[in-house]
Amino acid sequence: MAEAARPRHEVSVRVEAPFRGRLDRAALRRLAVRVLRAEGVLPPTEVGLVVTDDETLRDLNRRYLGLDEPTDVLSFGHEPFVRLRTQPAGRLRAQRFVTPPDGIRHLGEVILSCPMAERQAQEAGHSVQDEAAHLVAHGLLHLLGYDHEDPEDESRMRAREEELLGQRAH
Repeated sequence: MAEAARPRHEVSVRVEAPFRGRLDRAALRRLAVRVLRAEGVLPPTEVGLVVTDDETLRDLNRRYLGLDEPTDVLSFGHEPFVRLRTQPAGRLRAQRFVTPPDGIRHLGEVILSCPMAERQAQEAGHSVQDEAAHLVAHGLLHLLGYDHEDPEDESRMRAREEELLGQRAH
């Protein structure tokens, strides 16, 4: 008798033609799965990662956020299935309130600008892969309810990014 397939986190990575070969797609996929697991998101879940250009991010930023400027990463949630609530001691807890009919939680998409990631990597003195990993973690945390609108939220989000990326906060 065949064993039933275990539910998984499905992460699709689409890199537009001009940027193919600049990033390790498999590493970004593994990072996304690690972030979802670390945040307690139970499978089955789907999320998309898209690597594109500055013009696309600028257009999306203008259309959806009213900001006519390029940006490094944007997150677009498909389904509001998780909200994070602050618990005592500043901890965040996931709370599900919608289960899609197909049983798969369609988180959304994280869209990043490869040219912006390359510029930021050069300025920071690290690889474009490291910068893209940071942007993917940042975008996924936004999909999971993190934000950086005030200093306390920004500090919490940055600390979580560093923890997920295996860095230590100084």
